[in-house]
Parts: sequence; C-alpha cells; structure tokens
Amino acid sequence: MALHHGTDPYLNTDAGTMSPFEHGEVFVLDDGGEVVPHITDAIQDWIERASKIPVDGKPGEADVCVIELGGTIGDIESMPFIEALGQFAYRVGPDNFCLIHVSLVPVLNVVGEQALEENVKVKLSQFCHVSKDNIITLYDVPNIWHIPLLLRDQKAHEAILKILNLQSVAGEPDLEEWTSRAEICDTVLEPVRIAMVGKYTGLSDSYLSVLKALVHATVAQRKKLLVDWVPAGDLEDTTAKENPDAYKAAWKILKGADGVLVPGGFGDRGVQGKILAAKYARENRIPYLGICLGMQTAVIEFARSVLGLRDANSTEFDNTTKNPCVIFMPEGSKTHMGGTMRLGSRKTYFQVMDCKSAKLYGNKSFIDGNKRFIDERHRHRYEVNPEMVARLESAGLSFTGKDETGQRMEIVELRNHPYFIGVQFHPEFKSRPGKPSPLFSGLIAAACGQLDGFLQGCENKKTIKTIASNDIPTPIMYQNGGATTVASIGKLDGIAIYTECNGVH
Repeated sequence: MALHHGTDPYLNTDAGTMSPFEHGEVFVLDDGGEVVPHITDAIQDWIERASKIPVDGKPGEADVCVIELGGTIGDIESMPFIEALGQFAYRVGPDNFCLIHVSLVPVLNVVGEQALEENVKVKLSQFCHVSKDNIITLYDVPNIWHIPLLLRDQKAHEAILKILNLQSVAGEPDLEEWTSRAEICDTVLEPVRIAMVGKYTGLSDSYLSVLKALVHATVAQRKKLLVDWVPAGDLEDTTAKENPDAYKAAWKILKGADGVLVPGGFGDRGVQGKILAAKYARENRIPYLGICLGMQTAVIEFARSVLGLRDANSTEFDNTTKNPCVIFMPEGSKTHMGGTMRLGSRKTYFQVMDCKSAKLYGNKSFIDGNKRFIDERHRHRYEVNPEMVARLESAGLSFTGKDETGQRMEIVELRNHPYFIGVQFHPEFKSRPGKPSPLFSGLIAAACGQLDGFLQGCENKKTIKTIASNDIPTPIMYQNGGATTVASIGKLDGIAIYTECNGVH
C-alpha cells in the first residue's frame, strides 16, 4: 500500500488567504493541511507523522509514502523543503529513500514531443550521476492515462523497488483496468457541455480538482467533457454597459450549456454573476451544482427571487444587510481572517433519505446509529444563516445535509428541479479515476438527461457500512485543528475512461 503526500514549498503557513491567481488551487487534505511549517525539522516530523496515518480505511501504516515536492528547483521558496528532504534521506538511510526528479528535456518534431534517444540518456547519466537504466522518458500520448503504462513498459517500478529493497515483497503492477481505461478513452465521442462560472477563469489551474472531478464523472458515463469558461463578472449588468460584447458572449455560453457548475471562491468580485447563473439554472431547469460559494450564491438568489428579500446577501459582501442569508461561522476566532477556516474533513448527516444527494452517495455513506453520514473536505468561513433556514425551506428549498449539531447547512436541494444541488464542502477533492465524486456524477447524468436511470443504478447497489458509536476512532488532532476521520468505502460502478480536453471551446 502506498501513501501519496504532497507539499507546496511556501513559507506562508496560512494559504487560506492567498489568491488562486498567485498560488493556484489550494488542495485540502482530510486533516485540513494546506502547507507545511518552514523549519526543516518540523517538515521532516510532519512527513513522518503523515506517513503513519492509515489511508485505506484499514488499520496499520502504509508500506510506502510518496512525497511530492511541488515548485521548481532553484526557487527560493523551495530551499528549506529541499534541504529538509536531503536531511531526511540521510536520516532514514539509502534503503528507505528514493529520489525521483522530474525535469523537462524538450525533444520536438512536427508530431510533438518524442522519446529521448539513447545518446541523450547516456549524456544525462554522465552529467547527472544517474544510471542510464533509471532515466525514464515520458513523451506525448493521446491521453494522460497512458503515462503509467509508459512507466511500466520502461520498468520504472522495478528501479524504485530495487532502491527501496522491496523486490521480494512486491508483485507486478496490476494495470489491467488502467490499460482498458487508456485504450477506451479515445473512442468517447458524445459530448456534454458544462459551463464553469467562476472568478478565476483566467487560470484554469485554480479549478484543477474541479476539472479533474468533471473528467472522472464524464468518462465513467462514456461522455466527452467540454468545459465552457464563463467569467462570472461578464454576466453582470455592469459589463453589459462597459463591455457589451463580453456580456453577450458570456450569456451565449451559459445558455448553450447542458449543465452549470459554480465553484468556490472568496471576495465579492463576480458574486452577482454567480447569483445570476444560479437564477438562470433554477428558472430554466438546467442541472446545477454549486460548491461552497456556489451553494451560498444559490441560497442568496432564492431568497431574493422567491422570498422577495431584495437585499438578501452574505455578510462577507454586505455586513449591513437586513437579511443575512450567509454569515461568518468560523470554528476559531471570529475577529481575524487568517487561520479561521473550517478546514479539513467533516461529517455531513443526511436529514432525509428520499433526496438526490443521499441516493447518489448510496454505498459511499455510513450509518452511525440511526443516522447516515458522509465525510467530505471543507475550506470556508461563511455558511448559511441557520436562523433563515425555516423560511427558505417553507418556500421550497430543502437542506438535506447538515453537520452533527444541525446548525451548519451542508447540502441544499431544490426538489422540483431536475438537478439543483449546492454543497458547502468540496467534493472534488475526493474524486478519483474510476471512483468519481457522486455529486459530479449526478451533474453529468442530469446534463445528459440520464439522471433517473443513474439514480436507479445507485439504489440497486446499496452496501452501507454500519458503525457503532463506540467503534468510531478518536480523531487525531493536528496543529491546524483538523482531524482524521473514518474513510469512506465502496464506489459507484461505471467504466473508467478518460477523454483529454483543454476545456476551451
């Protein structure tokens, strides 16, 4: 069993206040970790602690911990991390540490990047002091899921096992399913078009996990993903006056989509555009998935349009509103921005079973006593105002998922709509190839007009793990206040295929 552990080399210990334009996407772990401390000993200690946490729902440590050091060699931000790993390699010994350096060696011709020739490998071996047999070349392939097959064909796994002295205990890579996925993906032709309405659309990496989750869901349903980027601000009336061409283009894209996804974000820029996107999807019965801020804007829009509360807003954007639908609900300080997020894995308890979200999660949920719950990762400060829930539900919204206290709204649905779901958590962070996020799968199925059949398939495969209260492990607390939780089990069926798409159409 292998554990993958990623680190981004930043000295900032609170990435929650960083813009995705500067940092890229901030990926959240179960324990709430975003970045690591800047002292070399602390970095090593943190890696060792993380390596001992079970990752597959079974007791016991992983056999191998994969540490991914992000960034670029030579950047000043990387120095303490590189030094820490150098010390770590010396500390644990040569049989317990394998260093893999990923570098770009362009070899181009008219058909794209090609494999390295033998003379180039020999030169690299001489100047880098690496055995020629340990120089693996990865070149252009039809889709990214061919890459593990390239690694296998060049016996990369054998080189790693030899260095770690694991040859006697490890078998051949089981890549039968992966091979099928890579081979089938190029035949997927039927498109599904999703409008991504966000404020960071100028940098697609800001939504990297969302894009990957969409890919996982579409290929599992034999569809080709087409992502249309819609800058949220371009949907607003201000843009109609200042840049009418951008305004018309944004609305044309939105109206041409099979489904709408509004991802998370911070700050008030583009919020009105996200509210308008939610309104369009609600009124025109277009499948909608709102994540974090995307859920909050959907609630605000409903309060304005259905309840008639014209000034309904979030106190993040208007702290004087008389109808605060969304309020500041941190788990820590209520006065400081840094380090106040509700961060990491938290339980969401379904309030009713006869709802789309509960059916979609099906065999990925747990039963604790007479309650059914899921674990998903969070990263936010503001939440739906619990004092407004009764009014919103009386008008047609349904908060189908809440935290254990019943005060934090986790999932909202519009029952008389083909697919209108908002979630306070980030389901994209747990989506994997072959095991897509249930909510993303639901969005894609609804966008293709196949949700009823998909839900029926989920209902037919109910295998739910029952957990007695005294069987739930005590959370392990970390310095950022997060905790590990019971891992989810099971998966939704579907052929795992991949269609590479640049998301620009």
